[in-house]
Amino acid sequence: MNIQIFGKSKCFDTKKAERWFKERGIRFQSIDLVAKGMSRGEFASVKQSVGLAAMTDESASGAEILRYLAYDSDREEKLLENPKLIKTPVVRNGRLATVGYAPDVWKTWE
Repeated sequence: MNIQIFGKSKCFDTKKAERWFKERGIRFQSIDLVAKGMSRGEFASVKQSVGLAAMTDESASGAEILRYLAYDSDREEKLLENPKLIKTPVVRNGRLATVGYAPDVWKTWE
């Protein structure tokens, strides 16, 4: 398993996800989404796995602008330029990905 956890430093679900993997002795790479962002390739992989709508954090400050963008490509650009609008944690295992706290899915990866 090659686990990557993209999260925000103050996100409670990100901390829970990290703890879930630690408790099971599963190594992971933790990435600060706000500081480092996500590459286009990583973003595309997650989008293909969960869909663009699932990646959007509707409660984030500034997320209301996404509702007014007509095209998915415009929403993608906005999410890439402002990673605070991406719902966390984003957990990747190769081509598989989840958004949010999803231990039921992670169990199937073991």
